[in-house]
Amino acid sequence: MLILECPCCGVKADETELQAGGEAHLKRYGPGSTDEEFDGYMFSRKNPKGVHFERWRHAYGCGKWFLAARCTATLEVFGTYPAQTKEPPADLQAKIKQKRPNWEGYK
Repeated sequence: MLILECPCCGVKADETELQAGGEAHLKRYGPGSTDEEFDGYMFSRKNPKGVHFERWRHAYGCGKWFLAARCTATLEVFGTYPAQTKEPPADLQAKIKQKRPNWEGYK
């Protein structure tokens, strides 16, 4: 079972209390974008096996969105952080790099 700590309210919640929101740190394209930009946003995702950054909502708690770093192969959670963050915090990236020396970074 996947358990994430909401950085907004501090509650550790299992996945039944949360709502997944897809990949984090994407540049979103909508009205006014070119067909190629929108196609890339909708259909061209990394989908890595290993470290992945995702958006989550504490649906049955505070209701706020946050971001999480986890391993898609083992479900190991490296940490969570506020949704307004432009990129993963440096301490979280260092923690991931320490546990996964071959990790190439989030971009």
